[in-house]
Amino acid sequence: MRPHRPLSPHRRPRTAVVGVLAAVLALLTATAGTAAAAPPPAEERLKPGTAFMGAGHRLHEGAGTREEPPLGALGHTSGVQGIDVSHWQGAINWTSVRNSGIQFAWIKATEGTSFKDSRFNTNYVAAYNAGVIRGAYHFARPDVSGGSTQAAYFASNGGAWSRDNMTLPGVLDIEHNPYGAMCYGLSTTQMRAWITDFYNTYKSRTSRDVVIYTTAGWWNTCTGNWTGMYHKSPLWVAHWTSSETPTIPSGFPTWTVWQYTSTGSVGGVSGNVDRNKFNGSRDRLLALANNTP
Repeated sequence: MRPHRPLSPHRRPRTAVVGVLAAVLALLTATAGTAAAAPPPAEERLKPGTAFMGAGHRLHEGAGTREEPPLGALGHTSGVQGIDVSHWQGAINWTSVRNSGIQFAWIKATEGTSFKDSRFNTNYVAAYNAGVIRGAYHFARPDVSGGSTQAAYFASNGGAWSRDNMTLPGVLDIEHNPYGAMCYGLSTTQMRAWITDFYNTYKSRTSRDVVIYTTAGWWNTCTGNWTGMYHKSPLWVAHWTSSETPTIPSGFPTWTVWQYTSTGSVGGVSGNVDRNKFNGSRDRLLALANNTP
């Protein structure tokens, strides 16, 4: 065995550098582990198939931080109240939801042509059993396939309708693109055609006019203030504000449902939940559900 010799002055710095690098690497590894354990920001969670109602509104219009007051400051909790949910709300006690005064709900069913919400089947049946008038919604992806294709997928995976006093018509959730370009890379003419194709296919499959969920900003920009759905689709407008009435898209005469906050609190749901108000009495809500005058 060779006798131990002290390191030469020229070799010591190299060893010190290696030691420093090892320490830095260990620190980075520990930091990465900590970051991975923390919930990622919304922008990183929005991978294809994971968008939720109002996702584009949050990211592109800054809602929730800029104009939305706390729920307690709002005067919209009177009248016929509803919520909308997806798997982001986790397990829901629908009996508690109904006992909290919630009369209706829309539940995420699909997105694009390849994603079905993991909690849709459970939520849809449980809401019905609890006496909540409910329907399904589809998160539109005009950048991945045609409107007719997505309407057919929606109708086959939760968006169907029946006159049973408990089922609302399906919803086309079309809003700011949380994955990229605001209008999904479509011109106003192309967007109008996409929505028309979705509407026509959905109606042929279900006999119902699809409800349109959108914001005034998105609709006015991406469809060019289009009035083509004026006499066809009920409007569900998202406007998180304490104003007495919401701002509605130029192409619609009035609103049927108003999503007035994304930070609502309802018994049976953990954390924040979107809250909505129906523009009319419960009898009118039932008329919408059953397609009667």
